[in-house]
Amino acid sequence: QVQLVESGGGLVQAGGSLRLSCAASGRTFSSYVVGWFRQAPGKEREFVAAVSRGGSRTYDADSAKGRFTISRDLAKNTVYLQMSSLKPEDTAVYYCAATGIYSIPIRESDYAYWGQGTQVTVSS
Repeated sequence: QVQLVESGGGLVQAGGSLRLSCAASGRTFSSYVVGWFRQAPGKEREFVAAVSRGGSRTYDADSAKGRFTISRDLAKNTVYLQMSSLKPEDTAVYYCAATGIYSIPIRESDYAYWGQGTQVTVSS
């Protein structure tokens, strides 16, 4: 089992940057694929990006490509989401999630462990 804690959210102006962190407990964190999802008010939660167990492979949603970068530091048991060129439509609660599935899934139902979320608000 793994516990996840997100941090790094906040208020930023359009065009700005934020780096979200997802810190995990447990010695087997490297056994999990980790993804970031987000949920805007009144909308369903959607996939943003995910990183493989070893950190060598990533997959980004179209909305994230070219602006967001996911990475992981195995020594620190932490996964990051670097977000740049932020837009008001990026405003949402951002969640990290972990799965033992070997591939990089994009469905939230494939992820067993979830953090509590961190709010990102982008002002215009």
